[in-house]
Amino acid sequence: MASFPLPPAMFTRVATPFGTAPADPETREALALFATHVADRAVLLTDPDGVILFCNDGTELLFGREPQLLIGCDIAGLMTDDARQARIDRERAIKAATVRFETRCLHIAGGAFDADVTITPIPGADGRLRAFGYSIVDIGDRKAAERRLAESEAHMRSVLATVPDAMVVIDDRGRIRSFSAAAERLFSYREAEVVGSNVDMLMPPDHRARHDAYITRYVRTGEQRIIGAGRIVVARRKDGSEFPVELSVGEANSGNGRIFTGFIRDLSDKQRAERRVRELQDELIHVGRLSAMGTMASTLAHELNQPLTAIAAYLEAARRLTGEAAADRARALEAMDAAGREAVRAGEIVRRLRSFVARGENERRVEPLVPLIEDASRLALTGARESGVRAFHRFDPAADHVFADRVQVQQVLVNLIRNAVEAMGDAEVADLTITTRREGEMIRISVIDTGAGLPSGQIPRLFEAFATTKADGLGLGLSISRTIVEAHGGRIWAEVGAVSGSMFHFTLPAARSDSAS
Repeated sequence: MASFPLPPAMFTRVATPFGTAPADPETREALALFATHVADRAVLLTDPDGVILFCNDGTELLFGREPQLLIGCDIAGLMTDDARQARIDRERAIKAATVRFETRCLHIAGGAFDADVTITPIPGADGRLRAFGYSIVDIGDRKAAERRLAESEAHMRSVLATVPDAMVVIDDRGRIRSFSAAAERLFSYREAEVVGSNVDMLMPPDHRARHDAYITRYVRTGEQRIIGAGRIVVARRKDGSEFPVELSVGEANSGNGRIFTGFIRDLSDKQRAERRVRELQDELIHVGRLSAMGTMASTLAHELNQPLTAIAAYLEAARRLTGEAAADRARALEAMDAAGREAVRAGEIVRRLRSFVARGENERRVEPLVPLIEDASRLALTGARESGVRAFHRFDPAADHVFADRVQVQQVLVNLIRNAVEAMGDAEVADLTITTRREGEMIRISVIDTGAGLPSGQIPRLFEAFATTKADGLGLGLSISRTIVEAHGGRIWAEVGAVSGSMFHFTLPAARSDSAS
Protein backbone atom coordinates (compact mmCIF):
# COMPACT_ATOMS: atom_id res chain seq x y z
CA MET A 1 0.00 0.00 0.00
CA ALA A 2 1.57 3.29 -1.06
CA SER A 3 2.02 6.19 1.28
CA PHE A 4 2.76 9.81 0.55
CA PRO A 5 4.46 12.40 2.74
CA LEU A 6 2.63 15.58 3.53
CA PRO A 7 3.86 18.37 1.22
CA PRO A 8 6.71 20.15 3.15
CA ALA A 9 5.71 23.56 1.84
CA MET A 10 2.44 23.25 3.71
CA PHE A 11 4.06 23.35 7.13
CA THR A 12 5.97 26.14 8.68
CA ARG A 13 3.54 26.03 11.61
CA VAL A 14 0.04 25.46 10.35
CA ALA A 15 -3.25 23.87 11.40
CA THR A 16 -4.03 20.31 10.23
CA PRO A 17 -6.91 17.88 10.86
CA PHE A 18 -4.82 16.67 13.82
CA GLY A 19 -3.92 20.03 15.31
CA THR A 20 -1.08 22.44 14.59
CA ALA A 21 1.91 20.99 12.70
CA PRO A 22 5.36 21.98 13.97
CA ALA A 23 7.90 23.46 11.57
CA ASP A 24 10.85 21.10 12.13
CA PRO A 25 11.24 18.37 9.46
CA GLU A 26 11.49 15.36 11.85
CA THR A 27 8.28 16.17 13.62
CA ARG A 28 6.54 16.84 10.33
CA GLU A 29 7.75 13.48 9.08
CA ALA A 30 6.38 11.78 12.20
CA LEU A 31 3.06 13.52 11.71
CA ALA A 32 2.96 12.47 8.06
CA LEU A 33 3.71 8.88 9.06
CA PHE A 34 0.94 8.98 11.65
CA ALA A 35 -1.60 10.40 9.19
CA THR A 36 -0.58 7.81 6.61
CA HIS A 37 -1.20 4.84 8.88
CA VAL A 38 -4.42 5.93 10.59
CA ALA A 39 -6.54 2.92 9.69
CA ASP A 40 -10.00 3.76 11.06
CA ARG A 41 -10.58 6.74 8.78
CA ALA A 42 -9.55 8.36 5.53
CA VAL A 43 -7.32 11.42 5.87
CA LEU A 44 -6.96 13.62 2.80
CA LEU A 45 -5.48 17.01 1.90
CA THR A 46 -6.86 19.07 -0.99
CA ASP A 47 -5.95 22.38 -2.48
CA PRO A 48 -8.42 25.27 -2.07
CA ASP A 49 -10.34 24.01 -5.10
CA GLY A 50 -10.78 20.48 -3.75
CA VAL A 51 -8.07 18.71 -5.79
CA ILE A 52 -6.57 15.86 -3.74
CA LEU A 53 -2.92 16.39 -2.75
CA PHE A 54 -2.52 13.60 -0.21
CA CYS A 55 -4.45 10.61 1.13
CA ASN A 56 -3.55 7.99 3.71
CA ASP A 57 -3.80 4.20 3.74
CA GLY A 58 -7.25 4.41 5.39
CA THR A 59 -8.56 5.93 2.18
CA GLU A 60 -8.11 2.66 0.34
CA LEU A 61 -9.96 0.77 3.07
CA LEU A 62 -12.95 3.11 2.81
CA PHE A 63 -13.08 3.74 -0.92
CA GLY A 64 -11.32 0.69 -2.40
CA ARG A 65 -8.95 2.91 -4.41
CA GLU A 66 -5.18 3.04 -4.17
CA PRO A 67 -4.01 6.41 -2.77
CA GLN A 68 -1.71 7.26 -5.69
CA LEU A 69 -4.63 6.93 -8.10
CA LEU A 70 -6.56 9.60 -6.23
CA ILE A 71 -3.87 12.28 -6.33
CA GLY A 72 -5.01 15.07 -8.64
CA CYS A 73 -8.70 13.99 -8.51
CA ASP A 74 -11.53 16.19 -7.27
CA ILE A 75 -12.60 15.05 -3.80
CA ALA A 76 -16.24 15.57 -4.82
CA GLY A 77 -15.87 12.38 -6.88
CA LEU A 78 -15.69 10.37 -3.66
CA MET A 79 -19.08 11.60 -2.48
CA THR A 80 -22.65 11.51 -3.68
CA ASP A 81 -22.74 15.31 -3.32
CA ASP A 82 -21.86 17.25 -6.50
CA ALA A 83 -18.92 19.66 -6.91
CA ARG A 84 -21.13 22.63 -6.05
CA GLN A 85 -22.12 21.16 -2.71
CA ALA A 86 -18.47 20.23 -2.00
CA ARG A 87 -17.52 23.86 -2.58
CA ILE A 88 -20.28 25.05 -0.25
CA ASP A 89 -19.01 22.68 2.46
CA ARG A 90 -15.46 24.11 2.13
CA GLU A 91 -16.81 27.66 2.37
CA ARG A 92 -18.66 26.72 5.54
CA ALA A 93 -15.44 25.29 6.95
CA ILE A 94 -13.59 28.56 6.27
CA LYS A 95 -16.26 30.58 8.10
CA ALA A 96 -16.49 28.24 11.10
CA ALA A 97 -12.77 27.20 11.29
CA THR A 98 -14.03 23.61 10.93
CA VAL A 99 -17.23 21.93 9.82
CA ARG A 100 -18.59 18.45 10.45
CA PHE A 101 -21.50 16.78 8.70
CA GLU A 102 -22.87 13.44 7.56
CA THR A 103 -23.14 12.47 3.92
CA ARG A 104 -22.94 9.48 1.58
CA CYS A 105 -19.62 8.38 0.02
CA LEU A 106 -18.95 6.08 -2.96
CA HIS A 107 -16.98 2.84 -2.96
CA ILE A 108 -15.23 1.84 -6.19
CA ALA A 109 -17.04 -1.50 -6.16
CA GLY A 110 -20.33 0.34 -6.37
CA GLY A 111 -22.81 1.40 -3.75
CA ALA A 112 -22.67 4.15 -1.19
CA PHE A 113 -22.00 4.17 2.53
CA ASP A 114 -22.80 6.59 5.31
CA ALA A 115 -19.87 8.74 6.37
CA ASP A 116 -18.98 11.36 8.96
CA VAL A 117 -16.90 14.12 7.30
CA THR A 118 -14.83 16.80 9.05
CA ILE A 119 -13.30 19.61 6.96
CA THR A 120 -10.60 21.86 8.41
CA PRO A 121 -9.12 24.84 6.46
CA ILE A 122 -5.29 24.94 6.57
CA PRO A 123 -3.56 28.33 6.18
CA GLY A 124 0.03 28.79 5.13
CA ALA A 125 2.79 30.75 6.89
CA ASP A 126 1.42 34.00 5.47
CA GLY A 127 -2.06 33.23 6.85
CA ARG A 128 -3.59 32.68 3.44
CA LEU A 129 -5.63 29.53 2.78
CA ARG A 130 -3.34 26.82 1.39
CA ALA A 131 -5.35 23.63 1.72
CA PHE A 132 -8.20 21.71 3.32
CA GLY A 133 -7.85 18.71 5.58
CA TYR A 134 -10.54 16.02 5.30
CA SER A 135 -11.24 13.35 7.91
CA ILE A 136 -13.80 10.76 6.70
CA VAL A 137 -15.16 7.96 8.94
CA ASP A 138 -17.45 5.13 7.83
CA ILE A 139 -20.51 5.25 10.10
CA GLY A 140 -22.53 2.68 8.20
CA ASP A 141 -22.72 0.28 11.15
CA ARG A 142 -23.69 3.06 13.52
CA LYS A 143 -26.36 4.39 11.17
CA ALA A 144 -27.71 0.89 10.62
CA ALA A 145 -27.91 0.43 14.39
CA GLU A 146 -29.65 3.79 14.70
CA ARG A 147 -32.11 2.81 11.99
CA ARG A 148 -32.81 -0.51 13.70
CA LEU A 149 -33.29 1.30 16.99
CA ALA A 150 -35.56 3.87 15.36
CA GLU A 151 -37.56 1.11 13.69
CA SER A 152 -37.79 -0.75 16.99
CA GLU A 153 -38.91 2.38 18.78
CA ALA A 154 -41.43 3.14 16.03
CA HIS A 155 -42.74 -0.41 16.25
CA MET A 156 -42.95 -0.19 20.03
CA ARG A 157 -44.74 3.12 19.81
CA SER A 158 -47.19 1.71 17.28
CA VAL A 159 -47.86 -1.21 19.60
CA LEU A 160 -48.26 1.05 22.62
CA ALA A 161 -50.52 3.33 20.61
CA THR A 162 -52.95 0.44 20.13
CA VAL A 163 -52.76 -0.93 23.69
CA PRO A 164 -56.05 0.01 25.38
CA ASP A 165 -54.42 0.50 28.77
CA ALA A 166 -52.61 3.77 29.43
CA MET A 167 -48.87 3.39 30.13
CA VAL A 168 -46.81 5.84 32.16
CA VAL A 169 -43.08 5.35 32.80
CA ILE A 170 -41.45 7.18 35.72
CA ASP A 171 -37.96 7.20 37.26
CA ASP A 172 -37.07 6.56 40.89
CA ARG A 173 -37.73 10.23 41.68
CA GLY A 174 -41.30 10.04 40.41
CA ARG A 175 -40.66 12.05 37.23
CA ILE A 176 -42.54 11.05 34.09
CA ARG A 177 -40.28 9.77 31.32
CA SER A 178 -42.83 8.33 28.90
CA PHE A 179 -46.56 8.88 28.33
CA SER A 180 -48.38 6.62 25.90
CA ALA A 181 -51.06 7.64 23.41
CA ALA A 182 -53.68 5.86 25.51
CA ALA A 183 -52.49 7.86 28.54
CA GLU A 184 -52.92 11.07 26.53
CA ARG A 185 -56.50 10.09 25.74
CA LEU A 186 -57.22 9.04 29.31
CA PHE A 187 -55.78 12.05 31.13
CA SER A 188 -56.25 14.70 28.37
CA TYR A 189 -52.57 15.73 28.63
CA ARG A 190 -50.15 15.75 25.72
CA GLU A 191 -46.89 13.88 26.32
CA ALA A 192 -44.88 17.10 26.03
CA GLU A 193 -46.95 18.62 28.85
CA VAL A 194 -46.10 15.93 31.40
CA VAL A 195 -42.64 14.52 30.58
CA GLY A 196 -40.23 15.65 33.29
CA SER A 197 -43.03 16.46 35.74
CA ASN A 198 -43.80 14.50 38.89
CA VAL A 199 -46.36 11.77 38.31
CA ASP A 200 -48.37 13.03 41.27
CA MET A 201 -49.93 15.54 38.86
CA LEU A 202 -52.13 12.61 37.76
CA MET A 203 -53.38 12.04 41.33
CA PRO A 204 -55.95 13.74 43.58
CA PRO A 205 -54.41 16.26 45.99
CA ASP A 206 -54.87 14.03 49.05
CA HIS A 207 -52.81 11.26 47.38
CA ARG A 208 -49.92 13.41 46.17
CA ALA A 209 -48.19 13.94 49.50
CA ARG A 210 -47.94 10.19 50.10
CA HIS A 211 -46.72 9.09 46.66
CA ASP A 212 -43.09 10.26 46.87
CA ALA A 213 -42.86 8.67 50.32
CA TYR A 214 -44.02 5.35 48.82
CA ILE A 215 -41.25 5.43 46.20
CA THR A 216 -38.60 6.45 48.76
CA ARG A 217 -39.61 3.67 51.12
CA TYR A 218 -39.55 1.07 48.35
CA VAL A 219 -36.12 2.17 47.06
CA ARG A 220 -34.79 2.08 50.62
CA THR A 221 -36.39 -1.15 51.88
CA GLY A 222 -37.32 -3.11 48.74
CA GLU A 223 -40.69 -3.89 50.33
CA GLN A 224 -43.23 -4.42 47.55
CA ARG A 225 -46.75 -3.18 48.12
CA ILE A 226 -47.87 -2.21 44.63
CA ILE A 227 -45.06 -3.56 42.41
CA GLY A 228 -46.24 -6.65 40.57
CA ALA A 229 -49.79 -6.43 41.94
CA GLY A 230 -52.82 -4.54 40.72
CA ARG A 231 -54.93 -2.30 42.91
CA ILE A 232 -57.85 0.11 42.55
CA VAL A 233 -56.93 3.78 42.98
CA VAL A 234 -58.29 7.20 42.04
CA ALA A 235 -56.73 9.24 39.21
CA ARG A 236 -57.15 12.87 38.14
CA ARG A 237 -57.58 14.26 34.63
CA LYS A 238 -56.27 17.57 33.32
CA ASP A 239 -59.66 19.21 33.94
CA GLY A 240 -59.54 18.16 37.61
CA SER A 241 -62.15 15.40 37.37
CA GLU A 242 -61.39 12.24 39.32
CA PHE A 243 -62.15 8.68 38.25
CA PRO A 244 -61.41 5.10 39.40
CA VAL A 245 -58.60 3.15 37.72
CA GLU A 246 -56.91 -0.22 38.09
CA LEU A 247 -53.15 0.32 38.45
CA SER A 248 -50.47 -2.33 37.84
CA VAL A 249 -46.81 -1.37 38.27
CA GLY A 250 -43.71 -3.09 36.91
CA GLU A 251 -40.07 -2.35 37.63
CA ALA A 252 -36.91 -2.45 35.51
CA ASN A 253 -33.32 -1.26 35.71
CA SER A 254 -32.08 0.86 32.80
CA GLY A 255 -28.69 2.39 32.15
CA ASN A 256 -29.93 5.57 33.79
CA GLY A 257 -31.22 3.87 36.93
CA ARG A 258 -34.43 2.28 38.11
CA ILE A 259 -37.68 2.91 36.24
CA PHE A 260 -41.28 2.01 37.01
CA THR A 261 -43.95 1.36 34.40
CA GLY A 262 -47.58 1.87 35.36
CA PHE A 263 -50.37 0.27 33.33
CA ILE A 264 -53.62 2.13 33.99
CA ARG A 265 -57.12 0.93 33.09
CA ASP A 266 -60.13 3.23 33.41
CA LEU A 267 -62.81 1.54 35.50
CA SER A 268 -65.48 4.21 35.02
CA ASP A 269 -67.41 2.27 32.38
CA LYS A 270 -66.92 -1.00 34.25
CA GLN A 271 -68.27 0.42 37.49
CA ARG A 272 -71.19 2.03 35.68
CA ALA A 273 -71.95 -1.32 34.05
CA GLU A 274 -71.72 -3.11 37.40
CA ARG A 275 -74.08 -0.60 38.96
CA ARG A 276 -76.50 -1.10 36.07
CA VAL A 277 -76.28 -4.89 36.46
CA ARG A 278 -77.06 -4.54 40.16
CA GLU A 279 -79.99 -2.29 39.33
CA LEU A 280 -81.30 -4.81 36.81
CA GLN A 281 -80.85 -7.62 39.30
CA ASP A 282 -82.78 -5.64 41.90
CA GLU A 283 -85.50 -5.00 39.31
CA LEU A 284 -85.64 -8.71 38.47
CA ILE A 285 -85.79 -9.66 42.12
CA HIS A 286 -88.57 -7.14 42.68
CA VAL A 287 -90.50 -8.53 39.70
CA GLY A 288 -90.04 -11.99 41.18
CA ARG A 289 -91.54 -10.84 44.46
CA LEU A 290 -94.49 -9.32 42.63
CA SER A 291 -94.97 -12.57 40.72
CA ALA A 292 -94.84 -14.55 43.94
CA MET A 293 -97.33 -12.15 45.48
CA GLY A 294 -99.74 -12.80 42.63
CA THR A 295 -99.63 -16.55 43.17
CA MET A 296 -100.38 -16.03 46.89
CA ALA A 297 -103.14 -13.46 46.42
CA SER A 298 -106.10 -15.87 46.46
CA THR A 299 -104.76 -17.83 49.42
CA LEU A 300 -104.07 -14.64 51.36
CA ALA A 301 -107.58 -13.39 50.60
CA HIS A 302 -108.98 -16.55 52.19
CA GLU A 303 -106.53 -16.29 55.11
CA LEU A 304 -107.42 -12.63 55.78
CA ASN A 305 -111.12 -13.37 55.49
CA GLN A 306 -110.97 -15.56 58.60
CA PRO A 307 -109.73 -12.93 61.10
CA LEU A 308 -111.86 -10.21 59.48
CA THR A 309 -115.01 -12.39 59.75
CA ALA A 310 -114.13 -13.17 63.34
CA ILE A 311 -113.67 -9.45 64.08
CA ALA A 312 -117.11 -8.68 62.69
CA ALA A 313 -118.71 -11.52 64.71
CA TYR A 314 -117.02 -10.51 67.94
CA LEU A 315 -118.00 -6.86 67.51
CA GLU A 316 -121.63 -7.80 66.74
CA ALA A 317 -121.73 -9.97 69.86
CA ALA A 318 -120.21 -7.18 71.92
CA ARG A 319 -122.81 -4.74 70.62
CA ARG A 320 -125.60 -7.04 71.69
CA LEU A 321 -124.08 -7.65 75.11
CA THR A 322 -123.28 -4.05 76.04
CA GLY A 323 -126.81 -3.35 77.23
CA GLU A 324 -127.24 -6.55 79.24
CA ALA A 325 -126.21 -7.45 82.75
CA ALA A 326 -122.76 -6.99 84.24
CA ALA A 327 -121.82 -10.59 83.40
CA ASP A 328 -122.80 -9.98 79.82
CA ARG A 329 -120.70 -6.78 79.74
CA ALA A 330 -117.68 -8.85 80.85
CA ARG A 331 -118.36 -11.24 78.00
CA ALA A 332 -118.61 -8.24 75.68
CA LEU A 333 -115.20 -7.02 76.78
CA GLU A 334 -113.75 -10.50 76.11
CA ALA A 335 -115.29 -10.42 72.65
CA MET A 336 -113.78 -7.02 71.95
CA ASP A 337 -110.39 -8.22 73.16
CA ALA A 338 -110.66 -11.21 70.82
CA ALA A 339 -111.63 -8.86 67.99
CA GLY A 340 -108.55 -6.79 68.69
CA ARG A 341 -106.32 -9.86 68.56
CA GLU A 342 -107.80 -10.91 65.24
CA ALA A 343 -107.27 -7.40 63.90
CA VAL A 344 -103.61 -7.55 64.94
CA ARG A 345 -103.32 -10.96 63.27
CA ALA A 346 -104.77 -9.61 60.03
CA GLY A 347 -102.44 -6.63 60.19
CA GLU A 348 -99.45 -8.93 60.73
CA ILE A 349 -100.34 -10.90 57.62
CA VAL A 350 -100.56 -7.69 55.60
CA ARG A 351 -97.29 -6.40 57.13
CA ARG A 352 -95.41 -9.54 56.14
CA LEU A 353 -96.80 -9.34 52.62
CA ARG A 354 -95.87 -5.68 52.24
CA SER A 355 -92.38 -6.32 53.59
CA PHE A 356 -91.92 -9.14 51.11
CA VAL A 357 -93.14 -7.16 48.10
CA ALA A 358 -91.43 -3.85 48.96
CA ARG A 359 -88.46 -3.03 46.72
CA GLY A 360 -86.17 -1.80 49.48
CA GLU A 361 -82.38 -1.46 49.28
CA ASN A 362 -79.93 -4.30 49.05
CA GLU A 363 -78.71 -4.12 52.63
CA ARG A 364 -76.70 -6.97 54.03
CA ARG A 365 -76.20 -7.20 57.74
CA VAL A 366 -75.88 -9.79 60.47
CA GLU A 367 -79.28 -11.46 60.79
CA PRO A 368 -80.47 -14.10 63.29
CA LEU A 369 -81.24 -17.09 61.09
CA VAL A 370 -84.05 -18.82 63.02
CA PRO A 371 -86.44 -15.81 63.12
CA LEU A 372 -85.67 -15.16 59.46
CA ILE A 373 -86.68 -18.71 58.50
CA GLU A 374 -89.73 -18.71 60.76
CA ASP A 375 -91.06 -15.45 59.28
CA ALA A 376 -90.58 -16.75 55.74
CA SER A 377 -92.26 -20.05 56.67
CA ARG A 378 -95.33 -18.33 58.10
CA LEU A 379 -95.70 -16.30 54.94
CA ALA A 380 -95.11 -19.18 52.52
CA LEU A 381 -97.24 -21.71 54.44
CA THR A 382 -100.28 -19.46 54.58
CA GLY A 383 -103.21 -21.77 53.89
CA ALA A 384 -100.97 -24.84 53.45
CA ARG A 385 -101.77 -26.45 56.79
CA GLU A 386 -105.44 -26.71 55.77
CA SER A 387 -104.20 -28.87 52.88
CA GLY A 388 -102.56 -31.29 55.27
CA VAL A 389 -98.97 -30.03 55.03
CA ARG A 390 -96.93 -30.58 58.18
CA ALA A 391 -93.90 -28.37 58.74
CA PHE A 392 -90.82 -29.41 60.72
CA HIS A 393 -87.68 -27.50 61.63
CA ARG A 394 -84.26 -28.81 62.60
CA PHE A 395 -81.91 -25.98 63.46
CA ASP A 396 -78.19 -26.36 64.12
CA PRO A 397 -77.29 -24.28 67.24
CA ALA A 398 -73.96 -23.41 65.60
CA ALA A 399 -75.79 -21.93 62.60
CA ASP A 400 -77.33 -19.00 64.42
CA HIS A 401 -76.46 -15.90 62.36
CA VAL A 402 -75.89 -15.11 58.68
CA PHE A 403 -74.56 -12.05 56.86
CA ALA A 404 -77.30 -11.39 54.34
CA ASP A 405 -80.10 -9.22 53.04
CA ARG A 406 -83.10 -10.40 55.08
CA VAL A 407 -85.83 -9.73 52.51
CA GLN A 408 -83.93 -11.31 49.63
CA VAL A 409 -83.13 -14.48 51.59
CA GLN A 410 -86.76 -14.69 52.66
CA GLN A 411 -87.71 -14.48 48.99
CA VAL A 412 -85.54 -17.53 48.28
CA LEU A 413 -87.11 -19.42 51.18
CA VAL A 414 -90.68 -18.45 50.23
CA ASN A 415 -90.08 -19.62 46.66
CA LEU A 416 -88.57 -22.96 47.73
CA ILE A 417 -91.25 -23.58 50.37
CA ARG A 418 -94.16 -22.80 48.07
CA ASN A 419 -92.62 -25.01 45.35
CA ALA A 420 -92.39 -27.80 47.92
CA VAL A 421 -96.03 -27.30 48.97
CA GLU A 422 -97.18 -27.45 45.35
CA ALA A 423 -95.06 -30.58 44.75
CA MET A 424 -96.87 -32.32 47.64
CA GLY A 425 -100.36 -31.47 46.41
CA ASP A 426 -101.35 -35.11 45.70
CA ALA A 427 -98.94 -36.83 48.09
CA GLU A 428 -100.29 -39.14 50.79
CA VAL A 429 -97.72 -37.79 53.21
CA ALA A 430 -97.06 -34.03 52.93
CA ASP A 431 -94.16 -33.32 55.25
CA LEU A 432 -91.98 -30.25 54.79
CA THR A 433 -88.68 -30.07 56.66
CA ILE A 434 -86.42 -27.05 56.89
CA THR A 435 -82.93 -27.65 58.29
CA THR A 436 -79.79 -25.62 58.92
CA ARG A 437 -76.21 -26.83 59.30
CA ARG A 438 -72.92 -25.04 59.87
CA GLU A 439 -70.28 -25.92 57.25
CA GLY A 440 -67.08 -24.02 57.99
CA GLU A 441 -67.57 -20.36 57.11
CA MET A 442 -70.92 -21.05 55.43
CA ILE A 443 -74.36 -22.17 56.63
CA ARG A 444 -76.40 -24.63 54.59
CA ILE A 445 -80.19 -24.19 54.56
CA SER A 446 -82.23 -27.08 53.18
CA VAL A 447 -85.91 -27.36 52.18
CA ILE A 448 -86.95 -31.02 51.94
CA ASP A 449 -90.37 -32.31 50.82
CA THR A 450 -92.08 -35.66 50.34
CA GLY A 451 -93.65 -34.80 47.01
CA ALA A 452 -93.40 -36.38 43.58
CA GLY A 453 -89.69 -35.61 43.28
CA LEU A 454 -87.61 -34.29 40.39
CA PRO A 455 -86.72 -36.09 37.16
CA SER A 456 -82.92 -36.46 37.28
CA GLY A 457 -82.62 -35.11 33.72
CA GLN A 458 -84.20 -31.80 34.70
CA ILE A 459 -81.98 -31.06 37.71
CA PRO A 460 -79.06 -29.49 35.73
CA ARG A 461 -81.45 -26.96 34.11
CA LEU A 462 -83.64 -26.16 37.09
CA PHE A 463 -81.96 -22.84 37.86
CA GLU A 464 -81.88 -21.55 34.29
CA ALA A 465 -84.26 -18.74 33.36
CA PHE A 466 -87.57 -19.94 31.85
CA ALA A 467 -86.86 -23.57 32.76
CA THR A 468 -89.88 -24.89 34.70
CA THR A 469 -91.62 -28.13 35.62
CA LYS A 470 -94.97 -26.37 36.08
CA ALA A 471 -97.60 -26.19 33.37
CA ASP A 472 -98.36 -22.54 34.15
CA GLY A 473 -94.96 -21.42 35.50
CA LEU A 474 -92.64 -18.81 34.01
CA GLY A 475 -89.45 -20.50 35.20
CA LEU A 476 -88.08 -17.37 36.88
CA GLY A 477 -88.39 -18.25 40.56
CA LEU A 478 -85.39 -20.57 40.83
CA SER A 479 -83.34 -18.42 38.45
CA ILE A 480 -83.94 -15.38 40.67
CA SER A 481 -83.15 -17.48 43.74
CA ARG A 482 -79.80 -18.48 42.22
CA THR A 483 -79.03 -14.81 41.44
CA ILE A 484 -79.72 -13.83 45.05
CA VAL A 485 -77.73 -16.69 46.59
CA GLU A 486 -74.70 -16.24 44.33
CA ALA A 487 -74.72 -12.49 44.95
CA HIS A 488 -74.36 -13.36 48.65
CA GLY A 489 -71.32 -15.53 47.87
CA GLY A 490 -73.17 -18.84 48.27
CA ARG A 491 -74.48 -21.52 45.95
CA ILE A 492 -77.82 -23.29 45.41
CA TRP A 493 -78.50 -26.80 44.16
CA ALA A 494 -81.14 -29.56 44.11
CA GLU A 495 -81.09 -33.29 44.79
CA VAL A 496 -83.51 -36.16 44.64
CA GLY A 497 -84.85 -36.97 48.11
CA ALA A 498 -83.34 -39.86 50.05
CA VAL A 499 -86.69 -41.74 50.11
CA SER A 500 -89.06 -39.60 48.07
CA GLY A 501 -89.57 -36.00 47.06
CA SER A 502 -86.78 -33.51 46.54
CA MET A 503 -84.21 -31.53 48.49
CA PHE A 504 -83.16 -27.96 47.73
CA HIS A 505 -80.07 -26.55 49.45
CA PHE A 506 -78.41 -23.16 49.47
CA THR A 507 -75.57 -21.64 51.46
CA LEU A 508 -75.00 -18.23 53.01
CA PRO A 509 -71.97 -16.68 54.77
CA ALA A 510 -71.99 -17.35 58.50
CA ALA A 511 -71.64 -14.44 60.92
CA ARG A 512 -70.91 -14.20 64.64
CA SER A 513 -73.80 -12.99 66.75
CA ASP A 514 -71.54 -10.53 68.60
CA SER A 515 -70.78 -8.71 65.33
CA ALA A 516 -74.36 -7.54 65.06
CA SER A 517 -73.60 -4.71 67.45
